[in-house]
Parts: sequence; structure tokens; C-alpha cells
Amino acid sequence: MICSCNPGSKYDVAAYIWPAYQDDPRYAEIGLFDDHKGEWEAIYNAEPKFEGHRQPRVPEWGYFDEASTEMQEKIIDTALEYGVNTFIFDWYWFDGRSFLEGVINDGFLKARNNEKMKFYLMWANHDWSDFVDTRMEKLKGDNYVWQGSLDRQEFERICKRNIEMFFKLPNYYKIDGKPVFMIYDVPNLIKGLGGIEQTKDALRWFTEETKRAGFPGLDIQLPMWASNLNYSGLDGKQTDMPANEFVTNLGFTSSTHYQYCHYLNVDDDYVNIQQQAKKEWDRIANEFTIPYYAHVSIGWDNSPRTAKSAVTKNNTPENFQKALEDAKAFVDSHPKLHPLITINSWNEWTETSYLQPDDVNGYGYLEAVKKVFVDK
Repeated sequence: MICSCNPGSKYDVAAYIWPAYQDDPRYAEIGLFDDHKGEWEAIYNAEPKFEGHRQPRVPEWGYFDEASTEMQEKIIDTALEYGVNTFIFDWYWFDGRSFLEGVINDGFLKARNNEKMKFYLMWANHDWSDFVDTRMEKLKGDNYVWQGSLDRQEFERICKRNIEMFFKLPNYYKIDGKPVFMIYDVPNLIKGLGGIEQTKDALRWFTEETKRAGFPGLDIQLPMWASNLNYSGLDGKQTDMPANEFVTNLGFTSSTHYQYCHYLNVDDDYVNIQQQAKKEWDRIANEFTIPYYAHVSIGWDNSPRTAKSAVTKNNTPENFQKALEDAKAFVDSHPKLHPLITINSWNEWTETSYLQPDDVNGYGYLEAVKKVFVDK
């Protein structure tokens, strides 16, 4: 198997990037973030919700613009030094236009050292509601701003665009030469394309289009969670198709997770959460025929966005390091699979799951990555 990792590293350690800490012009369209610092506004306005609750979190690097080329150069150098050699950018497309793409285009890809860092896209095709706007907390229900589902014509448009703009770049992450592209929300994908059969055809077309661009194929990656496997009734009828057959027939060729909160009780001690995660890795590896790449989340606390949130306890850098060691052991025990591990995340400050240094742990979480994947 062809390794896409940086020279000298046996493992591809990939951290998700939530590209919201920038002044995207589309924020103004929905009346968000008057301070022009993006979602940093929710961080420095966060308040503790109970005694002993640690909010706000204070970034050691300050509330910087992530679309800044200078900061992206610092981010790349720091990530590589501590063993993170791949970024997975959350990528958005609403109403015929990209959203939050400035971190990639204006920051990352213009950084003088960007060729040292592999990257790929996770199409975050969920609907965009008011979930990041704390002013809407008093209202009940979701107030949708943009729909994430796309029809076939628009789907083909973004696929062709991504092939030309991103897949063809030398540092776009590939497995066996195939660009990796993750799709976050399977029900929304099916909804937009008009049904299960239509979705199979669209993903088959996407793969063939990627081949026509000169690649041996396309690795379509699935973030495993209940919503993505709740296929019953999506096409207006019931089906008893097993989950593995469902996702492989659709066209997905690999899988990982995005966040522990999607399938575990994150309102718990981190050690207990990680024990359950290991069991789930093994279950998926045994029940699914597509490769599963181990995932580690750092924690969960969504309270900067909402009045009530589950809060992970005891997610210290030391316990996070043990989780990384579990993921490394999983990779080592599956030598036929690509040595990819995903981490949530590089910078999910509003969900309190980040590698970036803060005012309490400093570089502790990054040091944990370094101890497992660099020092050893």
C-alpha cells in the first residue's frame, strides 16, 4: 500500500479543522459575529454553567484569524513538529457558493510550507441552522438558514470543482493514489439526490469522473454514526439491508468517525468513553468490509454555543495519550490497512475538543501526540 504520510513517519495522523475562526463575508448574510473574528466570539463570551466548569477556554495563541497565511504557516510547522501530518478540512457549500473556504484558499494553500502537510476534505453537507448563534438559545427548535442537500446538477458541479481545485494538488491526501473525500451526512446526501438508487449512481459517476482526471479511483469515506446508518425509509420504503451492504452498495469505500459524541455517552469520564470506543472500533472492523480507520476525540463540551451540554470529564493530556496508544495499537494489529488515524480535532474550541495550546494545558495534547507518534 502506498503511504501518503510524511517521510520518516509510519502513521498518517489526521486532525479535523473547523474553519470558523475567520471573518467569512457570508457571516454577515445571516447576522453573525459582529466582532469580525468568526466563532471566536462565542469562545471569549463563554461562561461557566456550573461550579467547577472551565469556561471560557483561552487560546495561548490568542484569537487569531485562521485565514491568515502567516498563522497557517505557524500552524503547519507546529502540527508537523508534534506529529500531526494531515489535516481534514470541514468543507461547506450552500446556495451555489462555498462557505468558510478562506482558511483553505487564503491561509493554508498560500502558506509557503503547505506542501509539507497533506490534507483532504470532509464535505459537511448538513443543514446550517442557528446552532452557532447563542442569541437564538431562547427559541425552540431549529431555525434553518441554508440547506446542505444538493440536487444532481449541483452535486456534479462541486465534484468537478473539487477535482480541479483540490484533488490535483500534490499534497492532497490519497490512499493507493486515490483522493480521499469524506461525506458527513448520508441522509442529507440521499435527500438531495432523490433516493438511494440515485445516490448510488451519483457516487459511481463521481468515481468515474475522478478516474477521467487521471487518478486510479476515489476513496469515498464515511464518518460512522447512527444517522448515517439509519437508512430505513430514506427512499420512501422500508428495507432490511444490513448496514455493511447498505454503505458499500452506495459506494463508500472506507470509514472513520468524526466525534465520540455521535455514538457514545460523552457526559462521562474519558477513560470509560475510550474503553467503549475501542469496543466499537473492533465491532466495525469485524462487521464491515470497508476499511475502518481508528478515531480519537479529545473531549466534548458544547456550552459556548448552548445553555445545556454534555461535558466530558477527566480528558487530561495523559488520558488522551492512552487513547492515542490504543489507536496506534489498532493500526498495528491491522497491517493490511492504511496507517491512518483521525483526531477530533485541531481547533474545535466551541466543542472543547482541540489540540491547539491553551492557558491550562499548554501544549499538553500536542505533546501527547508527539510522545506516541514521534518520540516512539
